[in-house]
Amino acid sequence: MKKYFKTLVLLLIVISINLGCENKQQKKNQAGETSVTQGNLGEVIEISPSEFKEKSINHTIIDIRTPYEFKQGYIEGAVNINLYDREFLEKFENYNKNEPIFLYCRSGNRTSSAAKKLIKAGFMQVYDLQGGILNWEKNKNKIKKE
Repeated sequence: MKKYFKTLVLLLIVISINLGCENKQQKKNQAGETSVTQGNLGEVIEISPSEFKEKSINHTIIDIRTPYEFKQGYIEGAVNINLYDREFLEKFENYNKNEPIFLYCRSGNRTSSAAKKLIKAGFMQVYDLQGGILNWEKNKNKIKKE
């Protein structure tokens, strides 16, 4: 009886852990980009500054930093939508969820949170600038200042 009980407890723990993973899968695609898929939802793809620069041409670029940070310098063509704004998700209502969207913050920490919110809101492809604008500048890419 004790053996049966221990096996049952172990099985419940394993099931709980698997359910807690939210059906996320992390993989590297052929280009070496890391993407995270969440079940039947879209995917978040983390890309280097050079890939971001190349792939974001003619696409939506969103700077999720505060307006103060944005004024310090931003990637040309970026729109500032502050992650900490109460209406953060509402500000994306006019964007096409089937078109790729490119996000960045200061160092890459906030982008992960913002990308997950957008995927849950129905966006299919969210690109995350690896290392944020700091990495962008480190790789000798230009920023605009107001």
